[in-house]
Amino acid sequence: MKYVLVTGGVVSGLGKGVTASSIGLLLKSCGLRVTSIKIDPYLNTDAGTMSPFEHGEVFVLDDGGEVDLDLGNYERFLDITLTRENNITTGKIYQSIIDKERKGDYLGKTVQVVPHITDEIQEWIERAAMIPVDGKEGPADVCVIELGGTIGDIESMPFIEALGQFSYRVGTGNFCLVHVSLVPVLSVVGEQKTKPTQHSVRGLRGLGLTPNILACRSTKALDDNVKEKLSQFCHVPAENIVTLYDVPNIWHIPLLLRDQKAHEAILKGLNLLGIAREPDLTEWTARTKNYDMLHDPVKIAMVGKYIGLTDSYLSVLKALLHASVHHRKKLVVEWVEASHLEDITAEEDPNTFKAAWNHLKGADGILVPGGFGDRGVQGKILAAKYARESNVPFLGICLGMQIAVIEYARSVLGLHNANSIEFDPKTSNPCVIFMPEGSKTHMGGTMRLGTRRTYLKVPDCKSAKLYGDATFVDERHRHRYEVNPDMISELEAAGMSFVGRDESGRRMEIVELPSHPFFIGVQFHPEFKSRPGKPSALFSGLIAASCGELDELLNKSSHVSKVVGSGISNGKATYNGHQNGSYFNALNGSLNGVRVNGNGVHH
Repeated sequence: MKYVLVTGGVVSGLGKGVTASSIGLLLKSCGLRVTSIKIDPYLNTDAGTMSPFEHGEVFVLDDGGEVDLDLGNYERFLDITLTRENNITTGKIYQSIIDKERKGDYLGKTVQVVPHITDEIQEWIERAAMIPVDGKEGPADVCVIELGGTIGDIESMPFIEALGQFSYRVGTGNFCLVHVSLVPVLSVVGEQKTKPTQHSVRGLRGLGLTPNILACRSTKALDDNVKEKLSQFCHVPAENIVTLYDVPNIWHIPLLLRDQKAHEAILKGLNLLGIAREPDLTEWTARTKNYDMLHDPVKIAMVGKYIGLTDSYLSVLKALLHASVHHRKKLVVEWVEASHLEDITAEEDPNTFKAAWNHLKGADGILVPGGFGDRGVQGKILAAKYARESNVPFLGICLGMQIAVIEYARSVLGLHNANSIEFDPKTSNPCVIFMPEGSKTHMGGTMRLGTRRTYLKVPDCKSAKLYGDATFVDERHRHRYEVNPDMISELEAAGMSFVGRDESGRRMEIVELPSHPFFIGVQFHPEFKSRPGKPSALFSGLIAASCGELDELLNKSSHVSKVVGSGISNGKATYNGHQNGSYFNALNGSLNGVRVNGNGVHH
């Protein structure tokens, strides 16, 4: 096994995750099998209990692992399926050590950071690197490891020490270190400054790690004299110093690395030059160029409560982008803070209230993503009501589906106090209830998590057609509340259609309004399985409906097989989360390059 370690210096937010993903893609284009590991130095066991404001979205894996959002980047760039073992945290390491100590595994010894913690980290890396993630048997050829945080952080010190030992243990030719650093350009003098990177590399070397490659973030390509200076002071060959300068979108990053021969430096460091082929990024290059040329906009209103930090909805935005590019549309996201749609905002801040509604009413389609807590729920309900009554395409995900059901019960059934017991435990009309198997005492890892099967009960519904006439689909979940099965007959009698259910038939997974052009709510999170070349079926449906192409899409979908890995069931295609790439050839997506409007947020 060969290992590539990606570290970061000077400041956080330089794009280590994108760099690691791009390196993985570049190596994969050279014919190598690649896997990834993300190390997060925080003490949380996983990302499941962290606020989106704190750490961005929580990405959910097939096995139910709640992990860092960078694992979503790895899966999308490399088209692989990772496991919870591929995300290492300080909490996981210490928990494992303490469990062993309590069992007596270290009997008679003093348990210390060195060697016990550092040995556990190295063993975990080796174990996770051997897990197949690309659907093939046997381990990958190269494991790309990203160390979160910045060199010098106290919490990452045990990992630095462990990785220093690890590089010595696996030996020269099996370990390559890529250090991502910052070369700022001071506006006053217009000169690229190398001192921050010099200090960062000096600190890294002082901790026992020597970089093989420097990936320098800057506003423009590094001057030759700057490269020479960095080479001299950082002890890195000039040809191993690459610039990750500002680009329109992050799809260009793998191309920047290839054009600067980064793959040759990495392959040389790993003794793979004679084994790997020249990188083939023909399709990637074409997609990147095509995306840069899109100009016909499709406006989607994103009605949420975490819009101050767009990373909170990273996978949703990527899925929207994958679908919009397939339909050759320039995605424009209209951010709408849900609480700004509510009457209390109209009283306290009429201008903000008016602006929020203008954004909503000016959109071609409306998406209400998942979330927790009661803030902004009434605004989301009003958004669903507007979409339903105005025949605007609507997609509700997780909580978005639940509020659509609550709105329908209130407006159509006349149950004005209908609610979720999450928001009103004493409601006399609980449309959404706590799941029987859920825990009310422990938060971490107690939700319904990971890939679960949904059976499509209505063959001619829009969802089934979008999924290629599948009889069931496998999508990822993350929720602890569900639609009350005791109210289903009443809701369906009033016009709602619960077209997708779990194996028991009592847990609602997909709801549609047959009388509406496009109104779909899903309990699962289809965004987690969307891939650049294989956009999510439901996101494709939303974009198609928003730009007047839904009928054409449904007709094509019903005639094109969407069998992806699951085989055939009852003579019909089955589906495991995204459209087959032979039909849906969307571009590889990212937030960068998406035009985003509303509340002062722009990209």
